[in-house]
Amino acid sequence: MSDAVVQVSGLVKSYGGVRAVDGLDLTIERGEVFALLGPNGAGKSTTVEILEGFRTRDAGDVSVLGVDPVMATRSWRERVGLMLQSTSPRSVLTAREALSHATALYSDPRDVDETLAAVGLTEKSDAKPQELSGGQRRRLDVALAVIGRPELIFLDEPTTGFDPEARRQFWGLIQSLTADGTTVLLTTHYLDEADHLADRIGILSAGRLVALDSPAGLRSLASGARVTWTEDGTARTETTAAPTALLRDLIARHDGEIPGLEVVHPSLEDVYLDLIGADAGGAA
Repeated sequence: MSDAVVQVSGLVKSYGGVRAVDGLDLTIERGEVFALLGPNGAGKSTTVEILEGFRTRDAGDVSVLGVDPVMATRSWRERVGLMLQSTSPRSVLTAREALSHATALYSDPRDVDETLAAVGLTEKSDAKPQELSGGQRRRLDVALAVIGRPELIFLDEPTTGFDPEARRQFWGLIQSLTADGTTVLLTTHYLDEADHLADRIGILSAGRLVALDSPAGLRSLASGARVTWTEDGTARTETTAAPTALLRDLIARHDGEIPGLEVVHPSLEDVYLDLIGADAGGAA
C-alpha cells in the first residue's frame, strides 16, 4: 500500500491560452522533505495553491492526505500546516496570544510555550509582529503553521530576507519538525537550502517537471568536475568526469605543487541552470 501523502496525475491549469501547469505527475512520500524549484512563471505557486485547496484545476487527479483538496473539510485542514510567502506584519495580538488563539482551531494542538521555544521566540513571546524583526516574524509564521500538529506542512519561500545565521537556525528547526514523520513541501529561491534540507527535489520549467531526484542524484547529471591549473605560464581549464585521472597526469608532469590548481565539482545550481536554460530568470 502506498504511503504517499501527495499524489498528482496529469495536473493541468491554464490562464487564458497559457498553461501554467502542463500535465504534472508527482508523488511525495510520508516523512520526506520535498523541494519544488523553478524560475518565476514555472508553475510552482499554482501547483502549491492547488495542493493547498486554494485554487481549482482544469484537469488531472490530485490527492493530498487521501483527499481531493477541492473537497477539503475542516478535519482535513487540521492535518495541514501552511506558511505563506508573506503575511501581515501588524497585529493587535502578541506572539503568545496569536498561538493561543490558533490552538482553539485544532483538536490536539501543541503546547504554546513549547512551540515558542521550538521556534526561538520565548523571549519575544509578548511582542507583536510589528515589534519583531523580519526573521522573527517568519519564525512566528512557522509556529502558527505547526501549532496544530500537521501531518503535512507547506513552506513557501520560508527564509526570504533571513541573514545567513538565521537561515541555518531555521534549517535546524525544519529538520527537528520532520524527525517525527511530518512531511514538508518546500519552495525556495535558495538552491543551497534545497540541497541541505530536501530528500528529493523536483524542478519545474514552463509548467513541466524537467527533473526529479535527490540532490546528489541531480548533481550527477552534470558533465563533470572543472579542473583549473597553470602550465607554462598559461591558465588552463578542463571539464572531466574523471578528475582523479587528470590530477595523476598533472602530478606526473609537475615537479612539486601544481600552480593555480583548483578542482570544482558541479553544484546543484549548475545543474538547475542547465535544466531550465533560458527560463532561469535568476529565481527559483
